Amino acid sequence: MALDLRAEQALKLWQAVSMGLVHDDKPDLTLRQMTILLTVYLEPPPHTVRGLAARLNVTKPVITRALDTMGRMKLIKRRRDEADRRNVVIQRTLEGSLFLEHVGDLIRLKAHELT
Repeated sequence: MALDLRAEQALKLWQAVSMGLVHDDKPDLTLRQMTILLTVYLEPPPHTVRGLAARLNVTKPVITRALDTMGRMKLIKRRRDEADRRNVVIQRTLEGSLFLEHVGDLIRLKAHELT
């Protein structure tokens, strides 16, 4: 089902979802952190720090700082790649899956309220 939204409606949806995330008791992520999390959960693995940096067109330290924060929130976890110890593999967690399920439900709810 495709939504045909005008720019103003799309922005109102984004605002409503953002406001819902700010008001609930879930982790408060930056836009960069949310983009990384969505990439890890919506695109097929494996995900590495190097690969995420290339995908988002940022440096590896930028990804590492974001992953540090999300790791403390238990939204992702990291491990060394056994095949190539220079790589750090990013893994999904149950907490991260539940968080994104909440975000998806919130988007659906806010979209329904706007239409």
